[in-house]
Amino acid sequence: MSYINTLLFGIYPYVALVVLFVGTWARYDHGQFTWKAHSSQMLRKKNMVMASVLFHVGVLVIFFGHLVGLLTPHWAYEWIITPGQKQVMAILVGGIAGIMAIIGGGMLAWRRMTDPRVQASSTFADNMIIIILVVQLVLGMLTILPTLGHLDGSTMLKFSAWAQGVFTLEGSSIAGYIADVHWIYKTHIFLGLTIFVLFPFTRLVHMLSVPVEYFGRKYQVVRKRA
Repeated sequence: MSYINTLLFGIYPYVALVVLFVGTWARYDHGQFTWKAHSSQMLRKKNMVMASVLFHVGVLVIFFGHLVGLLTPHWAYEWIITPGQKQVMAILVGGIAGIMAIIGGGMLAWRRMTDPRVQASSTFADNMIIIILVVQLVLGMLTILPTLGHLDGSTMLKFSAWAQGVFTLEGSSIAGYIADVHWIYKTHIFLGLTIFVLFPFTRLVHMLSVPVEYFGRKYQVVRKRA
């Protein structure tokens, strides 16, 4: 079991990050015409604006919450908030964002699986990634259950040490930080790393495209046809 834990949480994180960065760079360099969201909103718009907003807002809150929560060193916030208070805040904010994202993602997945027009324009990767994201969101909500059993912040500190160890290149020894955590957490982390691996090969790459040029471009004059 120790070997498997080291493989999944001490070695796999580095493999996932290498695939993420190298794969994303290669796709941007060689396949920019595929770098898009493949939006299907024009095929059926009814109720999908709300679904899209719920999903994207929820996912963005969760993503940046994880990013800041895991990678911020303990000393940087301990003078403001305790680990236990930080964990309670993460449960509240993450819980609300998770519910929003699951509702929106579920609606988007249902449309993609049942609407004939959307089905016809969807690829296997499109169907796969939306299902994986919804499953990951559900797993994230399930982690709240074991978290409620220890609100002192000790588990959060373990995850922070693990995540920071990945980015400071501590090596496979980082797996020891989370060796004894609940299996729901480990499943959630493993699937999250797998999403990193899939990222360069799916529509997820569009999240890296921020239209900053839009704010500085020249005005466009649009006239009605005479």
